[in-house]
Amino acid sequence: MDYKQILQNEEVRAFLKKGNANLGVLGYTDHSEKHCAIVASQAAHILEEFGYSEHEVELVRIAGFMHDIGNAVNRRNHGEYGAILANGILEKEGMPLADRVEIVSAIGNHDESTGGSIDALSAALILADKTDVRRSRVRNKDKTTFDKHDRVNYAVTQAKLKLNPEKGSITLNLQIDEKICTMYEYFEIFLGRMMMCRRAAEVLGAKFKLTANGSKVL
Repeated sequence: MDYKQILQNEEVRAFLKKGNANLGVLGYTDHSEKHCAIVASQAAHILEEFGYSEHEVELVRIAGFMHDIGNAVNRRNHGEYGAILANGILEKEGMPLADRVEIVSAIGNHDESTGGSIDALSAALILADKTDVRRSRVRNKDKTTFDKHDRVNYAVTQAKLKLNPEKGSITLNLQIDEKICTMYEYFEIFLGRMMMCRRAAEVLGAKFKLTANGSKVL
């Protein structure tokens, strides 16, 4: 059972497609396969940079791609729903119990409403997920009808996650168009997620930093 197989798994793709469609109706930003692939790649990169094994990197890559399948059930508690769905899919694919447990735990703890970093896999998943902030995630094309979530995401013209294991730092560098949203609005939406990232960085033995338009914020 590897990441390439998960990318082609019909159940995973069906749950992601339905979950993304559900969230679109509810007015959420993009949570499609593209988002999940970005999260998978970034989470794997984080563990690679911080010296984790190839096996752990592969597990977090799988968790990253599957992390939002629970949205097909309900947005509320989607981490927990996703963990249960993931276990069933991975069991059918023959993944060993020990690996399933690690992936299920990471998925079940990735959402800020009920989760948190409890190990390296969950920490990397959280960092990758919460820092995927970009204009292209906004589905609404009519700027006159943007809500604050649309404005905040659309205002981010660039987001880069810089990893520095030697100095023990993980830094999210943002460029924000303050004509679209104020810094206050940004933090009204994202402060909880950024605090979650701070805890995740600590689990990896690092400090989380945030800069916006060149100025240190966190």
